[in-house]
Amino acid sequence: MSSPVGSRAQKIRLPMFTQKGLLEVPSPTEKDWSKDDDKDFVFRDPDRERDSLPQPYRMINKLVNLLFDRAWEVIEERDTLRQAELSRTQPTTYPPVMESKLNQMPNCMAICQDYVFIGGAKGFSIYNLYNAKRIYVWDKLKVDVTSIWATDMGSEILVVPVDEMGIVRLLYFYKDGLFLIKAINEVEDTTKQTTCVKMEISQGGDFAAFLLQGAGDIWLDVYKLPKESWLKEVEHPQLALNPKKKGRQPQLNTPEPMTSDNLETDTNICFKGDIKLSLPVHIMKIKPPQPVTGTTFKSPLEVFAKIEDCYGLGSGQNHFIKDSQWEQHAAIFKATYKKYLDREWEEEPLSTATFYFLLPSCITVMSVEVKSPSGVPCVLGIHWTRHHNFFLYSLNRTLKDRVDPEGVWPCAAPIAVSQLSSSSSYLVLACEDGVLTLWDLAKGFPLGVIALPEGCFCQSIHFLNYFVVHKGQNMYPEGPVKSHMTCVVLCTDASLHLVAAKGTQGPTSRVLVERPVKHLEEAICAVAPVPALPGMVLVFSRNGSVQLLDVAKPQVVCAFAPPGAHHPVGHWTPVFVVSLQHPYFLLRGDPPDEPESTNGSSASQSSIFYFHFDAYPLLENTSRDCTISQTDLLDGMVLAQALPLEKRCESFLQRRFQKLENQENEQEHWSRLRRYSLLLQRDNTKK
Repeated sequence: MSSPVGSRAQKIRLPMFTQKGLLEVPSPTEKDWSKDDDKDFVFRDPDRERDSLPQPYRMINKLVNLLFDRAWEVIEERDTLRQAELSRTQPTTYPPVMESKLNQMPNCMAICQDYVFIGGAKGFSIYNLYNAKRIYVWDKLKVDVTSIWATDMGSEILVVPVDEMGIVRLLYFYKDGLFLIKAINEVEDTTKQTTCVKMEISQGGDFAAFLLQGAGDIWLDVYKLPKESWLKEVEHPQLALNPKKKGRQPQLNTPEPMTSDNLETDTNICFKGDIKLSLPVHIMKIKPPQPVTGTTFKSPLEVFAKIEDCYGLGSGQNHFIKDSQWEQHAAIFKATYKKYLDREWEEEPLSTATFYFLLPSCITVMSVEVKSPSGVPCVLGIHWTRHHNFFLYSLNRTLKDRVDPEGVWPCAAPIAVSQLSSSSSYLVLACEDGVLTLWDLAKGFPLGVIALPEGCFCQSIHFLNYFVVHKGQNMYPEGPVKSHMTCVVLCTDASLHLVAAKGTQGPTSRVLVERPVKHLEEAICAVAPVPALPGMVLVFSRNGSVQLLDVAKPQVVCAFAPPGAHHPVGHWTPVFVVSLQHPYFLLRGDPPDEPESTNGSSASQSSIFYFHFDAYPLLENTSRDCTISQTDLLDGMVLAQALPLEKRCESFLQRRFQKLENQENEQEHWSRLRRYSLLLQRDNTKK
């Protein structure tokens, strides 16, 4: 192929006919032309004019032409992309309102009440949320803090940092004092040291769960936190200063009172290491489910006779499948997939768990004798990787009690991702096949089952507070809202979906952001809801951009960028935190890629940028006037008149749930079934 410029040049330069003899003026008519003159003219193709060149010059000519053609195509493609970029509407970009400069690179952040907790080198720092000034530094560790958790307990805060060794510690922050409660998994013998993989603190700080790993095993330890005792002990220190009360001191530097020297505020916070607070109570240890093996039961009646209660039904452990049947099934499976099984497979990693603390509801199993206070969890929900079941464990137990699940929710496929709403009212279980099950825990029934588009698999789920669109603006309705759920789902292909469900109408799904095809650097890597802005989520892309997305439109409202922001190289993992009570979000400013120091700690300076939504013109009205009264929601009344059948069905289900007796009836039914099975078994033996 020749270039367009070269082709035009050939057409001008090369003649179409070349005469061998002398040039003469031809006759005016074609009849007078001599027949012998045809042999004096030779037709030549202009494109083959250079074919007479010897090799390798003909090949060089073709390669040069090909190179010019491809370069021209690249130039045209780049010009088209540049024109498309210029035609795209760029959102308004807002800078941060404050900046905290740090000497070390922070690893994690948490916001609770009016404080910011930043974990980094050998401990963590406490900052004021409103002026970004440092209040206190707790640097008592020998290694860095990799993750931190802060839980609001009313007038006090429970701070839980995890260091690089996987050791988790509980600290109690009250007024001007910081108290160390306990290092959960620290031991004297380092060869027996366990690592904290994941943790969860219940709302209000009544319970805590830690997923520990060590010696090739993994398990979940659940603790009950004596927060009432802690408050009494810090308000009356003489109760905690008991010389007879002994406890192992963690391997920290010598705790000394810290003042506000070299700090940026006049607040005096002391680390009071001499006061020993009550230790958490270990109530439960949960291990992954055992593989299903052959049964020793000889008849179905014997199965009913040996199982004392109905707890744990659905886990697959109590069955009537013999070893020979399992072996036959395994032989068929190996014969069918022999060519795949002959390959070398990596060792299967340990199963990890995802767990939540659930409030009392119709769907959680509770004994009649147990009366849990309002707002205090009563059940722990957990599922393990590569398993189909979601288990429910009662929190009203001691370490001596047998650890059996009080409830089992089987799923059609292994559960990959799950998420509990902040109000503990809704739960979403996403299976490996891309199917989502939406549960209304408060009412006690599923809102529906919905499948993601083909090829989309769930990566993370994020709940949004329910909102309505009133006169083109997203608003939070006043008062409680029941059986209305909205969440965004980030898929593994970087596409973003909005899933919503209302009462008995069934769930719906629509795409918010398509999977990127041309601009792979714009792929979404993280999503965070913004409670202060109805229907808004922060979207973090791999190219380092942070945008605010309105899921109702859907469209990008604005963008946020720190000063001197640059595009990160490779996959960007943002470090950020969004406040649940205040219109703030914090973002770590990552410096340009530099070689890491070899001493194990980062010596490069970094910054934490504060973004305040009320400080930006496009968002100040949205965050301040974001609620609407029920009387103004006329669309709710129209919906009730337009869908009387759904309303009647919902009312019928609610009345049915109210008529259900206590969960103790399940045990009574099971006992009756056992007695009947024993009678049948005796009759069979007599025969």
